[in-house]
Amino acid sequence: MATLTGARVTVAGAGALGLCIALELARGGSEVTVRDPAAPGDNASGVAAGMLAPAFETALDATSADHLDLLLAARDLWPELAERVGIGLDRSGAAYHGEHIGAVAARLKALGAAAGIYGDRVYTREDWRLSPRPALAALRSAAEACGVRFEQARAEAPGDGALLVLATGAERRGLAPELALLEPIKGHILRLSGGPDIGPVIRGDGVYIVPDAAGASVGASMERGVDDRVVDAARVAALREAAKALLPELADLEVRAETGVRAATPDGLPMVGRSAAPGVLLAVGARRNGWLLAPLVAQVVAAYVAGDDPGPFAARLDPRRFDRQQG
Repeated sequence: MATLTGARVTVAGAGALGLCIALELARGGSEVTVRDPAAPGDNASGVAAGMLAPAFETALDATSADHLDLLLAARDLWPELAERVGIGLDRSGAAYHGEHIGAVAARLKALGAAAGIYGDRVYTREDWRLSPRPALAALRSAAEACGVRFEQARAEAPGDGALLVLATGAERRGLAPELALLEPIKGHILRLSGGPDIGPVIRGDGVYIVPDAAGASVGASMERGVDDRVVDAARVAALREAAKALLPELADLEVRAETGVRAATPDGLPMVGRSAAPGVLLAVGARRNGWLLAPLVAQVVAAYVAGDDPGPFAARLDPRRFDRQQG
């Protein structure tokens, strides 16, 4: 890992990206403070399903279609991190049930993802998952054990000799000009009182069901350009109906709805790298893959802080790519 002794860094944001970055920097020897005005876990990373899903993200989401290699590389960093900090990884895989089984299977095959058709579903072991709130707590505890300080406050512009890493989700206030490129995306997720507790994630057209011993989760709505966290009864009803179509036995379960706001860049990949603002690094805009990408983003940020080679995916994540596209 990068040698970072002597660097003074403030990380803005205590979601999956911010915590992984803080931990990586602290393990390398940096003096790290994490600042976030929200209570622990009250962020988009906490209101999530925790899916580490490179295969179906690329097969079902056109925005991610060209990035299977990057998403697989990020996923493959998770086992070491999870073992080190005490996060459980479920590798039961994921199965698509829907009207387009043949097309989805063909798409996965064309991408090079390992998958097959089994009866009325397309199944892959490439996609894993974790439990988001316990994972956030484990990452925070590991960071504190490495000397990271936490402050429930907003980050400010970096002072002399210090660095600021923005991992602020959908926050678009002016600590860096590139934040203006971000689009908020509101999503609903339903926590059920029962449902499947083990087995693969069940994916359909526009819906997924994540098994959990504490109650299955159902998602995912995506409302582009919306940044409030008000629960929409119509969205909840639509998710319930879509889940019932996949598993009719879910119909009578109690439901608790949550909302979160994520951020997306124009091309769906996060901005990771130097900002035009002095002393600022960006780690924002992971869209729906924040958990999946977090360890990879942390390594890229640590390389920039140390002045090392940021690796083979840096160009795809570079915030300046949008300047080049406009030029």
